Amino acid sequence: MENERLAGSSNNRNWKKWGPYLSDRQWGTVREDYSREGNTWNYINHDLARSYAYRWGEEGIAGFCDTDQILCLAPAFWNGKDAILKERLFGLTNNEGNHGEDVKELYFHLDSSPTHSYCKFLYKYPQEEFPYLDLVKHNRKDRFSPEYELLDTGIFNDNRYFDCYIEYAKEDINDILMKITVFNRGPEAATIHVLPHLWFRNFWKHNPRFTRPEIISLTNHCLKASSARNGNFYLYHQGGKQLFCDNETNNQRMYHRPNDSAFVKDGINNFVIHQSQSINLKKTGTKSAIWLKEKIAPGSSTTFKIRLSKTQLDNPWVKFDAIFARRRVETENYYNDLTPDKLSVPHKALLRSSLAGLQWTKQFYYLDVYKWLFGEPNETPPDRNHKRNYDWQHLTCRNIISMPDKWEYPWFAAWDLAFHASSFVHVDADFAKQQLLVVLREYYMHPNGQIPAYEWNFSDVNPPVHAWGVWYVFEADKKKTGVPDWDFLERAFQKLLMNFTWWVNQKDANGTDIFEGGFLGLDNIGVFDRNHMPPGIKKLQQADATSWMAMYAINMLRMSLELAEHNKAYEESAAKFFRHFLNIGWAMHHIGNKDISLWDDQDKFYYDAIQFENGSSQRLRIRSLVGIIPLLAVEIMHKDIFEKLRQFNTRLEVIRLTRPDLTRIISDIEKKNQDGNYLFAIMIGDRLEHLLKRLLDEAEFLSDYGIRSLSKSHQENPYVFGYQGTNYSIQYEPGESSSSMFGGNSNWRGPIWLPLNYLIIHSLRKYYQYYGDAYTYEFPAGSGTKMNLRQIANQLTKRLLKIFEQNDAGTFQYHASHQPQWAEDHFKDHHLFYEFFHGDTGQGLGASHQTGWTALIANLLLEMDED
Repeated sequence: MENERLAGSSNNRNWKKWGPYLSDRQWGTVREDYSREGNTWNYINHDLARSYAYRWGEEGIAGFCDTDQILCLAPAFWNGKDAILKERLFGLTNNEGNHGEDVKELYFHLDSSPTHSYCKFLYKYPQEEFPYLDLVKHNRKDRFSPEYELLDTGIFNDNRYFDCYIEYAKEDINDILMKITVFNRGPEAATIHVLPHLWFRNFWKHNPRFTRPEIISLTNHCLKASSARNGNFYLYHQGGKQLFCDNETNNQRMYHRPNDSAFVKDGINNFVIHQSQSINLKKTGTKSAIWLKEKIAPGSSTTFKIRLSKTQLDNPWVKFDAIFARRRVETENYYNDLTPDKLSVPHKALLRSSLAGLQWTKQFYYLDVYKWLFGEPNETPPDRNHKRNYDWQHLTCRNIISMPDKWEYPWFAAWDLAFHASSFVHVDADFAKQQLLVVLREYYMHPNGQIPAYEWNFSDVNPPVHAWGVWYVFEADKKKTGVPDWDFLERAFQKLLMNFTWWVNQKDANGTDIFEGGFLGLDNIGVFDRNHMPPGIKKLQQADATSWMAMYAINMLRMSLELAEHNKAYEESAAKFFRHFLNIGWAMHHIGNKDISLWDDQDKFYYDAIQFENGSSQRLRIRSLVGIIPLLAVEIMHKDIFEKLRQFNTRLEVIRLTRPDLTRIISDIEKKNQDGNYLFAIMIGDRLEHLLKRLLDEAEFLSDYGIRSLSKSHQENPYVFGYQGTNYSIQYEPGESSSSMFGGNSNWRGPIWLPLNYLIIHSLRKYYQYYGDAYTYEFPAGSGTKMNLRQIANQLTKRLLKIFEQNDAGTFQYHASHQPQWAEDHFKDHHLFYEFFHGDTGQGLGASHQTGWTALIANLLLEMDED
């Protein structure tokens, strides 16, 4: 059934019309920042969020909405002790956290089918007053200290908390059932207030085309929501008190001026908490809630049922439980069919959890940069001294997009999306393709060909992995269906041509195929901020930027060859990108008049090189992932691909005869293996062997839990670059960053990151396709145990999986060792997916719900084979 629903729900229509598309955090985002100085974190904070009607989107706990976010549905909770309703997740701003912004709640994405016909979410709500001020106060410490988390406050001691399970099931496209089951885990009876909210996003205030919608009380057990944009919807409930206000800003609280509405956004909160006369007793408004209340015995539970339907129903509850049961079984069957039988029970659970979390990353993302900068028609323009993203006035986003983390990073990030798509393709190929194509559209991509990075600065430069993502999705989809989607490939390829040209024109300053790019997503991996180099340094010739471009070229070559099978004109493109690949490979070893190479023959490693104003150059001898990325520029191509491509073969022969120095830099293109495969790679022969020695050395990159981002050798031997009286240094830091560079909420100076680990493993499998069992390497280096590259890829996968496995303390390895609650019955089975992991212990760090690219653990489980 789920496959049938998926087949009829392309482009987020039909069964994907409704889903968990609400943001976890809309406050503190660039798009809601209308401050004069661009002080994003302070313009709308968590405290003000309940009073401010957002311009660009809505937020909630486990919220559902339609694909245009016209109508929103989400629960709120109250324990009778908090000073505010729990309508939204709490966390610290970038300035409040000692390691940047961080959510301070416990919640888990438990399940979701690809069409969201069934979804399940768990929120753990303390029974005592939520420690808002305590969390702010105790995180005011230095960057060398760990973050102070909700579990550290002791609020969950004696199990005095509620487990709030929020489930959704669809009977039909516009018939959504919501079930909230609350367990009292504490030793005494406790009262819970549950307030399911139904409200309209405020789309009418800034757009005169739309009339104001309305929610009214139809009966004591039914609300009616009416809008010119989506017609009538009926919300059914059992018992409770109906509350109404308007989704309008409380101007009096925010700006000390009169309100435009008598019953403003925080009216329901103020009525429940303070008994204020702040709700509309006429039972009408644009925001509503049902106030339900139950005293629950210790160890017991209570269930609250809600149904939102476009159809008026005589008895909305008659098949309610049966619908949930059916959708749960269908979801179970869908994932059972997907899951390899060889996986262990814990690994099957991990696969299911990662893919469920990935489905929950979807968010309605809306931003019109022109309107954000200059205001709406006939309105006073915003008073802005800092016109962020001024060069992106064409950018208009209104799509369902996969977010890195809907609380910590509730905005799309270009290079994250490529990894998200590579996981989505295994459960929803249409959505994967859509994600890759959306940022290539003319209202996203800059007219000059740049792909927008993220809302903080759309002009920032991320690693160019989009082509890799496109090719991965194309191949995975073709393998699964047996049908190549050439339309998708060709559409993406045409736009990627523009982006590749942008890179060549903008990031190859000398026209020598040596690329720059700045931080390139690896925030603090350099000895200084790679976006802002010290005065006197002309440019940074980046081993990673250049290697990413070699990978980009080989991906484009492979796509060209695929497309040339049904359109010979693409042979021209294939020849072009083959030459680019050769030129980049050659240039990495012949920089400037002195013929400097990014490869260091003494250290057997790739390094960045800086070029001074006087023309001299110097390598920065930092052993980091920057020097590993050349390993990723690899592709295997079978001889059959070339047999019918006469023009391409002619061009290749000309290059081979006229520039044999170029072809010698990369793999031997005249030599195929016994299976008829050719190897196209930058890392060949002894260079590959030398690089693997460092990569697989436990004293350097190899951790018990994967590949570190910086060699551990820099723990005892920090790299110091002395320049103009200043020492710039970098040292191995396996955990949180002690630097404030790029906000300080991520660290590439030692921790383990899933996306780069995945690309390394993916590349090793490709090398194995060519070398087979003939080439073996020590794993770990110096152990005397030799393995082929497929076996090494599997061993690296197993080390990464150890992060997600239970240790001797009965907790998942990624949990902090000083938090024993993770071993308790109602904690121990629920996974979190952190942004990155401690290089020595595997502890999860950074964003805690980054199922976006950390969902790559699902790819590893699906692709791991037997040794």
